[in-house]
Amino acid sequence: MDAQSLTYLFVALSFGLYIGIAIWSRAGSTNEFYIAGGGVHPIANGMATAADWMSAASFISMAGIIAFMGYDGAVYLMGWTGGYVILALLLAPYLRKFGQFTVPDFIGTRYYSTTARVVAVICLILISFTYVAGQMRGVGIVFSQFLNIPIFWGVIVGMAIVFMYAVLGGMKGITYTQVAQYCVLIFAYLVPAIFISMLVTGIPVPQIGLGAEVADGSGLSVLDKLDQTLTELGFAAYTEGAKSTIDVFAITMALMIGTAGLPHVIVRFFTVPKVSDARKSAGYALIFIALLYTTAPAVGAFARLNFVDTVHNTQYTEVAGWFKSWENIGLIGWEDKNEDGRIQYHPGAPFEGKPTFAPERRADGSRDVLNKPTSSENEVYVDRDIMVLANPEIAALPDWVIALVAAGSLAAALSTAAGLLLVISTSVSHDLMKMTFAKGLTDRQELFYARLAAVTAIGIAGYLGIDPPGFVAQVVAFAFGLAAASLFPAILLGIFDKRMNREGAITGMLAGLIFSLAYIAYFKFVSPQTNNAEYWLFGISPEGIGTVGAVINFTLALVISRCTGPVPDEVTRMVDNIRIPSGVSRAAGH
Repeated sequence: MDAQSLTYLFVALSFGLYIGIAIWSRAGSTNEFYIAGGGVHPIANGMATAADWMSAASFISMAGIIAFMGYDGAVYLMGWTGGYVILALLLAPYLRKFGQFTVPDFIGTRYYSTTARVVAVICLILISFTYVAGQMRGVGIVFSQFLNIPIFWGVIVGMAIVFMYAVLGGMKGITYTQVAQYCVLIFAYLVPAIFISMLVTGIPVPQIGLGAEVADGSGLSVLDKLDQTLTELGFAAYTEGAKSTIDVFAITMALMIGTAGLPHVIVRFFTVPKVSDARKSAGYALIFIALLYTTAPAVGAFARLNFVDTVHNTQYTEVAGWFKSWENIGLIGWEDKNEDGRIQYHPGAPFEGKPTFAPERRADGSRDVLNKPTSSENEVYVDRDIMVLANPEIAALPDWVIALVAAGSLAAALSTAAGLLLVISTSVSHDLMKMTFAKGLTDRQELFYARLAAVTAIGIAGYLGIDPPGFVAQVVAFAFGLAAASLFPAILLGIFDKRMNREGAITGMLAGLIFSLAYIAYFKFVSPQTNNAEYWLFGISPEGIGTVGAVINFTLALVISRCTGPVPDEVTRMVDNIRIPSGVSRAAGH
C-alpha cells in the first residue's frame, strides 16, 4: 500500500477506536459528563492528562519552533514542563480535595460570589477558545496534507469526530478516548524520531543522538554540525539565543504559571476517586509527558539539519515529491530568483506576504509566483508547523511511518480540543446556568444544556481553526499568557491566602485579563508592524506579557483584599480543610 492508502487506513482505524470508546462510555448523568463519575484509575488519568495537555502545539509545532529558533525555543520546553510541576505540586491535590466540578466552581465558592464565578467563566472561555484555535488549525493542516482535502473540510471532519465523543461521552468518554489517543500520539512521535536518530547518528535513542556525532565522518556533533551549516548560510548559530534575557524569562514564566492555570488540565484531577490518587496521576502524567518533551529537542535539531541538507542548493526536481505536496497547500514555497533551477536557502523572506502561486509548475519546475519577490537571496518559504509532519518524508522513511505521524498528530490535536470544549460546555451549563441564572435546573436539563453548549463551542472552534490568528504554538502561547494573568493568581491565592476576599480576586482577574488581552490584540492585530522589541513594554513580547499581567493581578488582589472587608468564617474553615494534608485528614479520601 502507498502512503496515501496507509494514511486513510491508520486514521480510519484510530477514529473508529475513538468513536467506539465514546459509544461504550456514554455519559448518563452530569457527574459522569463533568468528572467521569470520579472513578478513573490514576494511571489511566495520567495518560489522559498527558494527552489532554500535549496538544497540537506539543506534537506538531514545538519541535518546529525549536528547529527554527534553536536555543530560544527552549523557553517552550522549560515553560510548559515547569508549569506542569507547579500544577502537580501546588494546585492539583488541593483542588481535588475541594471536590467540585469546575475551576469557576472553586472560584465562585472560595470567593463567596456569583460575580467572581461569572468572571472566572469569562476568563475560562477566552482562554479555551484561544487555545482551541491552535488545535483546530493543526487538524486542518493534517487533513489537508495527508488526506488530500482542503483545510476547511479537514476542520469540519475534525469537528464531527470531536462532536461524537465529547458531546456523547462527556468527561467519561473523553477520558478513555484520551488514553487511546496518548498511546497513538506517543508511538507516532517516537517511531520516526528513532528512525531519524539512527539515520543521522547511528544511535536509536534520540535524546542521546542529539549530543552524538553525525554519522557522516566529519567528527562533528549534531549541534556543532548545525551551527556550522547554518552560519555558513548566513543564519545565526543554532545554539546561540537572540532573545533578550527579560523576554526569555517572561515567556518562560507566562508558560509555567499559565500551564498551572489551564482549566482543562486542572479538571482532570477531579476525575480520580481521592486526593492521593490526584497526586499519583500527576506523577504518572509527568512521566508520560517527559517521553515526548525529552524527545522534542532532538526532533527539532534533526529536522532542521535534514531540511538544510535536503533542500539547499538542490535541483527542485530532486525534492519535488514531498516539496510539491506541501507547496500545494501553501505551507512551503519556492521562488527561483536566479533561474538556475536550484533551491537556495538563506535568511530573509522570499516573498512579500505568504506565497501564492499560479496553479501548475512547468516541466522544468518553474512556476509563476503571484506574490512580489523580495530582494533577499533566500528562495524558500517554510511554515514551522510542517517540520514534524514533513520530517519523515524529507528523511525518506517508510510510508507506514508517514501514515503513523498523520494519525498521531490528529490524536494530539483532537484530544486537547475535546478537553477544552468540555470545560467550555461545563462552565456554561453548570456555572452560568445551574449555579447562576437558572438554579432550579434538574440533572437531566443541565445535561441537555451541557451538550448544547458543547455543540455551540465546537462550531466556534471550527471557525477559529479555519482562520486562526497565528501558527499553532504561538496561538497556544497566547492562551497560556491569558491563563497566567487571570486564573492562576486567583486559584493560588484562594488556596494559600486566607485573607484573600472577593473584591481582591475579582479586581485582580479582570485587570490581568484585560491588560494581557489588550496587549496581545494591539501587537498582533491593531498594529502588527510595531511588533518588535523596540515597541514592547520592558522589551517583553506578546507571548510573555502574561507574566506582567500576573504581577498586576497579584498586586491588585493583595492590596485590595487588605483594604476591604474580611473573609467569612465558613470560607476560612473551608480553606483550612482544603490545606490539611491528606494523610492527616479523615476527609482526605472524599
